[in-house]
Amino acid sequence: MNIEPSPANSHHHAVDKHSQIQSCLQVVHDALLDVKAKDIIQFDVSDISNVSDAIVIASGTSTRHIKALADNVAEEAKKAGFRPIGVEGERDAEWILIDLGFVVVHVMLPTTRKFYDLESLWRPVPAEAS
Repeated sequence: MNIEPSPANSHHHAVDKHSQIQSCLQVVHDALLDVKAKDIIQFDVSDISNVSDAIVIASGTSTRHIKALADNVAEEAKKAGFRPIGVEGERDAEWILIDLGFVVVHVMLPTTRKFYDLESLWRPVPAEAS
């Protein structure tokens, strides 16, 4: 019995996964815009993370806004068939993380975002000239 995936199958799986990630990112982006998120950025972290393929970071203007953004992302993701694996930080709502598997979304107050500076953590480091 052959349990190795055939090369044709694994390529199809990679294309399918890529389209799922892009679809999920679009749902997240639209959900954030619907509730007027600020400074939305996304990173492809598939080469440097074994936890997710993409990270989205967005800001809200208050803890109430952060909560509304996170709720909308989770709700719209569910409607589109992307079940949130977990949501963290809802109690304080200064930083809420929504784990959608392929995509992890961070919704933060600007002061919290600046303090933790996730952008510089995930931004690709340019290759040094040798």
